[in-house]
Amino acid sequence: MPEKKLNQTANHAIVCSKGQLAVILSQIKGFAEAKVSLEQYQTDSETAATVLWHANMICDLANKKIIDLGSGTGILGLGTMLLGCSEVTFVEKDENALKLCKINAKNLKSEFSDDFLVSFQNKDVSEVLGSFDVVVMNPPFGTHEAHADRVFLQKACSLAPIIYSFHKAATFAFVQAFAKDNGFAITHNWQFDFPLKQTMKFHTKKIQRITVVCVRLERKQ
Repeated sequence: MPEKKLNQTANHAIVCSKGQLAVILSQIKGFAEAKVSLEQYQTDSETAATVLWHANMICDLANKKIIDLGSGTGILGLGTMLLGCSEVTFVEKDENALKLCKINAKNLKSEFSDDFLVSFQNKDVSEVLGSFDVVVMNPPFGTHEAHADRVFLQKACSLAPIIYSFHKAATFAFVQAFAKDNGFAITHNWQFDFPLKQTMKFHTKKIQRITVVCVRLERKQ
């Protein structure tokens, strides 16, 4: 983590620019042993920072109750902490990934603030209950297990009125239809060339890029 602590603002945000956010998130510990079955690909820091900064500018993070579904090692949820959320819950069924998430959260708390309220749930997303202001998630794209992303979307819709979710750009039409069928509207979307690093044995390139879209879903009144 950066040696110099950054100033907090009135809403308790730690960072005051997207660049600062990206630098801090780039130091988050990633998967020690990524699992193919769970499609464990680390969200890169620049992409995470861009989406979270947009969310911050829309006033979706400051003083909000956040849940990070399928959090992995926590980059999205941790980013919301740095942008002033009131509390964040990390949900991850892979115990090893959740351990790293806890370490990352502890490092942020000790480096920047003791005021962060965090909790961790080692369970499948289908088992999650509660009420939150915003869901952030980078779910499995459904490459290994068909419709895995649908399971995440269905759960997210039951937990919060606002959802930020990453999907393969090729499935954007599915996400649009899902939103309409479940009483949500896509208010914003951002497209990225998502870097998949060489973390699994079958990977032949150091970095493979795929086109992804992050959508902001909002429950219709």
